[in-house]
Amino acid sequence: MMKDARGQLFFLALFRTSRSIAAGMITIAFPYLVLRYRHYSPLQLGLLYTSAAVSTAFLGLLFGFLADVWGRGKTLFLVGLLLPLSSALVFLSSRLPVLFVATSLGGYSATGSLMTGGIGGAAQPIQNAVIADLTTSENRTFYFSILTFLSGLSGAFGALLARHGEVRHIFLWATIISGSGLIFLAFINTANVRGSLRRLHSKIVIGKFTVTGMLNGFTQGLVVPFLIPFFVIVYHVPKSEMAVYAFASGMLAAFALLAAPRLEQGLGFVKSIAVTRGLGTVLLLLLPFCHIYAVALIIYLLTPALRVTAVPVQQTALTEMVNQDELGRALGINQVARLGASSGGITLTGYLFNISDIAMPFCIYAVVMAANILLYFRFFHKSYGRDLNKG
Repeated sequence: MMKDARGQLFFLALFRTSRSIAAGMITIAFPYLVLRYRHYSPLQLGLLYTSAAVSTAFLGLLFGFLADVWGRGKTLFLVGLLLPLSSALVFLSSRLPVLFVATSLGGYSATGSLMTGGIGGAAQPIQNAVIADLTTSENRTFYFSILTFLSGLSGAFGALLARHGEVRHIFLWATIISGSGLIFLAFINTANVRGSLRRLHSKIVIGKFTVTGMLNGFTQGLVVPFLIPFFVIVYHVPKSEMAVYAFASGMLAAFALLAAPRLEQGLGFVKSIAVTRGLGTVLLLLLPFCHIYAVALIIYLLTPALRVTAVPVQQTALTEMVNQDELGRALGINQVARLGASSGGITLTGYLFNISDIAMPFCIYAVVMAANILLYFRFFHKSYGRDLNKG
């Protein structure tokens, strides 16, 4: 890889860092704004997350197509504007209609971790396409893990920043921080890749990733957006305390990402997914039944790390199995599948939390995740080159 590419990856990292800090602040502040400051119900919180997930899905698809036919640099700047615009709206007004507009623009779906597009996720497919442009197949997993690690570290720091201060003012700072990151995009020159809208040669591979992405998204929607509300509702944890736990959890998840290249070398793509997410599923299934606050906190700290450790391996697999001039669309379609399905999970859990059926989403999560892991083996274990050497 050329030195110039490393420099551009550095500026992309700065852009991602600014967004992740803002995302960490919003992740903590938003549920408290909705549940405590405005006294809306868990169902209304779930509907806000649902609208954000649906909007992010279709925005991700739209910008994915634009990235392939208009250019990745210009498209990334355009989508980068949405997060600071959304947080500015929340700062100006916390009325429910405004919150729906803001969450839809900013993607406050909370269905991903802080480092994988849980907030501002419409920009994630294009960022991944840019990373693929600037790396080679030999070092791609390494750079995916490093950049995602930095995003996770920044997100954890952002969550800690939200520990103090008035909830509404947190969104003003999120606007300033995420908006400043747009400056770094001026130093990134992406490849001039132009695809044909009439043909999609990688449709079979994209279809497989779409199916697994749908199930993965549904499980994310069931549990991930409601982990903080779970502790607010069940254990009545104050914002200042929850921010510290979110910081610690984000830090663990960020450092876990550094294991991705070694994980890929030792287990391959499919087994990496199976081991990490399988262990995380078992822990999440225990969360609503243990009734011991210390154990619940340990589970909260560990499960994000287990869920995201294999993400760079998965990102590498997708970018290597899809034609480069179809990559923006492939990533956009995958995000539509993931977030579209997550909206159903969010709505379901919002309803179940609203009627105090706290345990059911975690049980459904375990069943669907087990089915998804089986599909990874069926679809990819014998078709992905790097897995063929792992037995």
